[in-house]
Amino acid sequence: MLKIVISGASGRMGRMLIEAALNTPSITLHGALDSERSAFIGADAGDFLGQKTGVLISNDVNATLAGADCLIDFTRPEATLNYLAACTQHKVNAVIGTTGFDDAGKQAIVQAAAHIGVVFAPNMGVGVNATFKILELAAQILNTGFDVEIVEAHHRNKIDAPSGTALKMGEVVAQGLGRDLQQCAIYGREGVTGVRDAQTIGFSTIRGGDVIGDHTVMFLGNGERIEITHKSSSRNTYAVGAIRAALFLANKTSGEFDMQDVLGLSN
Repeated sequence: MLKIVISGASGRMGRMLIEAALNTPSITLHGALDSERSAFIGADAGDFLGQKTGVLISNDVNATLAGADCLIDFTRPEATLNYLAACTQHKVNAVIGTTGFDDAGKQAIVQAAAHIGVVFAPNMGVGVNATFKILELAAQILNTGFDVEIVEAHHRNKIDAPSGTALKMGEVVAQGLGRDLQQCAIYGREGVTGVRDAQTIGFSTIRGGDVIGDHTVMFLGNGERIEITHKSSSRNTYAVGAIRAALFLANKTSGEFDMQDVLGLSN
């Protein structure tokens, strides 16, 4: 039995992760973490399901991680990095679905992966990771005569933009085109922008309502265009993928991986 700790336990994603863990026979819920400001500290992690698990939500990171095998974290960058430091100390693997890291945060994850196994992916969904693979092939084929634009939509409460998934799509496409996304990305257009630079990859962001996550990559040529779209209708897909990632790390002692590794899609 793989012993899992879920952080952000009282949040929407945390609750889906707890439910997914409880429904996976090869996993046991070892602990549940939340912010010290949470009103749910001391409550049973399964209360929202009407189920008693015997696991109480805690803000004591060190005590909760003791004896665990893996932490699954979908919180905020600052909180994730604090959890990751504790995971490194306790030799607990980590599955990270948090987005919005700056370069220093990403480097901290790389450094942690020298000591523990880490799956770090902007989107844990199996379908969207299949989409990444399709985009890789499309970019290689459509590398001449096509402009690339990425449009993403999320709910009104999402605080980072573009989404981590959109950025990952951009990275995959840029790599397939032989470009550096940091050099060719355009994150907004306003006013007189001039003629479009054919080497750029554009991003458009929509925020509103309760949209869980819609992403479309457009390859726009003369006389034709190809649109590759992935739409999420439930966060449960992220939870299922994260559980799969935790199981993937079961025999890993170090190394940074993503969902392409978990699904066996890496080149």
